[in-house]
Amino acid sequence: MKLPDRLDRLPAHELSRRVYGEPYVTADGTTIVPVSRVGVTSARPVGVFVLRDGKTTWHPAVDHTRIALMGGAIGMVAAAFSTLALVRRPPWPDIRLALKRE
Repeated sequence: MKLPDRLDRLPAHELSRRVYGEPYVTADGTTIVPVSRVGVTSARPVGVFVLRDGKTTWHPAVDHTRIALMGGAIGMVAAAFSTLALVRRPPWPDIRLALKRE
């Protein structure tokens, strides 16, 4: 599938928020087109279209650091909640049964 065909398939609202960079050709003849998402004050990389041997593939840009930080933060919050659950006494009164031996 060629790049113009892929661009025609994108919804109009998605296409208006994306910015396509200048395509460049590598030594082996592969064409790479960078894609960014534009916000109010900044642009963030989304991925690249790679055109090789007449086929177009999409390679998303993944921020591994952000994923790792989110995992660490979620783990810390879970640890804090579980610690609070173990340390805090339950809101109901203690019920103890005393057995008498005769």
